Amino acid sequence: MKLKEWEKKYTEILREFQYSRRKDARSARVLNSILRTKFPLKKLEKMIKNQTVFVIGASSSLNQSIPLLKKYKKITKIVADGATKALIENKIKCNIVVTDLDGDQKFLKKADKENAIMIVHAHGDNIDKLYLASGFKYCLGTTEGKPFGNIHNFGGFTDGDRCVFLAKHFAAKKIILFGMDFGTKIGKYSKNKVINRTTKIRKLRRGKELLEWLALQNHSELYTTSKQIKGFSKIRYAELVKMI
Repeated sequence: MKLKEWEKKYTEILREFQYSRRKDARSARVLNSILRTKFPLKKLEKMIKNQTVFVIGASSSLNQSIPLLKKYKKITKIVADGATKALIENKIKCNIVVTDLDGDQKFLKKADKENAIMIVHAHGDNIDKLYLASGFKYCLGTTEGKPFGNIHNFGGFTDGDRCVFLAKHFAAKKIILFGMDFGTKIGKYSKNKVINRTTKIRKLRRGKELLEWLALQNHSELYTTSKQIKGFSKIRYAELVKMI
């Protein structure tokens, strides 16, 4: 994904949700000031490049995936914010956590203690939570705007689709989705408190559209065990076991 191409999508998101580019930029600057140590991207690349990775979201289908996820301890798991709680409660290690810090902070801190790489996203509505990043052992920052300093832009809007953009950016061989429904039913792990259900569903719809767009320019093999996404092959658990 080229930043010039992403800029068009970002502009659409700002317009649709009435977000402020200026506030997003300010949040990114605050996060950059907190992350004083430059995170070695080679560490992420080693975990993802040419590998099969699991991307795990917090949709309602996540619970069905837990028994299978327990079996694959060595596969890199990129976990969206709220799903961190589900995995830790089931003693499944989160290797990479993608978060805008809206999830359960207790479980984000637990993931950090288990040496997960924390990918913290800065946007205009979470400036007051960014201080949490200072306590993470392995942490890098992201923005939807222009990257600078210790702040990167791998693409993506919601925590879930940002996980996929991250996996694609670092050239995963196979990207397999779990608990990524992008539907109208909000999973219990999705967020501590959903203030506006309609807006949440609109965000999920936009996230799905972004993944469909990403699939058109992606060289990774894309699969989903959740609801169908255009450009992703729908796969059953039994087929997955044979493929890995």
